[in-house]
Amino acid sequence: MLSIGGIVVVFIMVFGSYIIGGGNLGIVMHAMPLELMTIGGAAVGAFLVANSMDVVKKGLGGFGKMIKGPKWGRDDYRDLLCLMYMLTKVMKTKGVVGLEPHIEKPDESKIFTQFTKISGDHHVTALICDTLRMVTMNLDDPHQVEDYMERQLEKHHAESIKSADALQTMADGLPALGIVAAVLGVIKTMASIDQPVEILGEMIGGALVGTFLGVFMAYGIVGPVASRLKEIIEEEGQFYAIIRDTITAHLHGHAAQVSVEIGRGNVPSRLQPTFYDLEEAINAVPSEAMA
Repeated sequence: MLSIGGIVVVFIMVFGSYIIGGGNLGIVMHAMPLELMTIGGAAVGAFLVANSMDVVKKGLGGFGKMIKGPKWGRDDYRDLLCLMYMLTKVMKTKGVVGLEPHIEKPDESKIFTQFTKISGDHHVTALICDTLRMVTMNLDDPHQVEDYMERQLEKHHAESIKSADALQTMADGLPALGIVAAVLGVIKTMASIDQPVEILGEMIGGALVGTFLGVFMAYGIVGPVASRLKEIIEEEGQFYAIIRDTITAHLHGHAAQVSVEIGRGNVPSRLQPTFYDLEEAINAVPSEAMA
């Protein structure tokens, strides 16, 4: 909601100052539909040309993501640490034989089904299960596993960040498209040079609305949305880093409690559970889930 409030402030301050300064809002409103058609239509068209359908969908969904914020909240980070504790505990006490039923069919696992939001995320479950499956196949060198997971996280981040980059590219192009709209307005005005000065002044004013809208949309709306979307994607990436750090800590020989404590260090500070909060959550985990 903070992002929506920011956009509202942008509109109020920009148009409010124009009106208070004695500006004629009628000229802007009269020219705006056609100018928006030129600028917005060209921007959307260029966006479609430059990106794949997957990036287009994620880019358009970026506005909704900006409003909702990051997918993972404080409780989700605590639940992930509890999930990783349970898995590393099973590996420590029962070995790969006890772990296999949980990673082969996570939708039927007593451990994964304790945390429905996490188990419902395909990338999270795939990262955990695929990595642990490789561990059961004797890939137990912590450095190799960490390297493997790091490459997976880099690939996922590169794919996720494309939508934010695409929106930023659109924002960078909007001022130039505003000039295109303004030039078309000037051409139209020059074709009516025999008209009275009052009409010519209104036509020139309408043409300049194109330049205004291009710059306004770039730096007041689309650019900030792209920046916020990138920030959200970066934060969500920390969720996966916790999985990497916990598994590699376990492979270094640490106890389950120590492994999740190392993973806890990657939780964003404002969402990070305290040591005692995590310990209380772990103690509340039903022991039969790890049976």
